[in-house]
Amino acid sequence: MASGVIVKALAGFYYVQDGERYVQCRARGLFREKKQTPLVGDQVIYEAENETEGYIMALKARKNELSRPPVANIDQAILVFSAREPDLQLFLLDKLLIHIAIQEIDTLIVVTKIDLLEPSARKHIAEQMEVYREIGYQVLFTSAKDRVAVNDLCPYLANRISVLAGQSGVGKSSLLNVLSPSLQLETNKISTHLGRGRHTTRHVELLPLFSGWIADTPGFSSLDFTAVAVEDVRFYFPEFVSRMDGCKYHGCLHDKEPACAVKQAVANDEIAETRYKHYLQFLEEIRKQKRRYSR
Repeated sequence: MASGVIVKALAGFYYVQDGERYVQCRARGLFREKKQTPLVGDQVIYEAENETEGYIMALKARKNELSRPPVANIDQAILVFSAREPDLQLFLLDKLLIHIAIQEIDTLIVVTKIDLLEPSARKHIAEQMEVYREIGYQVLFTSAKDRVAVNDLCPYLANRISVLAGQSGVGKSSLLNVLSPSLQLETNKISTHLGRGRHTTRHVELLPLFSGWIADTPGFSSLDFTAVAVEDVRFYFPEFVSRMDGCKYHGCLHDKEPACAVKQAVANDEIAETRYKHYLQFLEEIRKQKRRYSR
């Protein structure tokens, strides 16, 4: 038996890269018994029937995994959001940041299509994203029409396994095409009727890039919190964590409790009101889910 990494999953087949060898595999039935699903990024043990076909026999231990997009063993998440077409969705960005933080994956925020903005709108976007820089996130502004700006991504990609994630139509595939024209990934224009992009990436695949790998993934417009407890959400807001010791009550959820240092920081404009409102919306979403599942 040999070992390799799953670089693509499509129609029940798993494509394993083992050095120069590329093997199309199926998963043995034992994975269903164990309720395991191989993911792109998994390190696997496989048995080859011939030079190009085989079976996955076992999965090696994962250091992390995401459910949306379904990918494992990631070093870095590059969250791509467009300034326009579709408009910047801070609510979705904040939700995705929580899902990435749960897996303790490094994060880079990339805002694309800056070329579509007038100077005043560009200034407004820059001010919005400065909030994220101040709490510790790295942020890049770029456009697929500006090769120099796209090149700013290169140092982040070298020798790492990265996942490129974001809603449909934000320009993920376009960025990759600029970075590596040989990829020739399919792109589509925004639907003027729906106001959002059509899916051009239909499966998860690891693509070789700058001595590393990058996963181009299908876009999405929603995520749920089925695996997150109400009392844990606060720990995924860095600007909250640094102030928790100032709250009167241990275990303060920064919601209806009095003498809350986080709420005071919001009132003092030390914490962005948009981030705090999203936090409260996340709490309510989780509470509704728990009530629904407990019936």
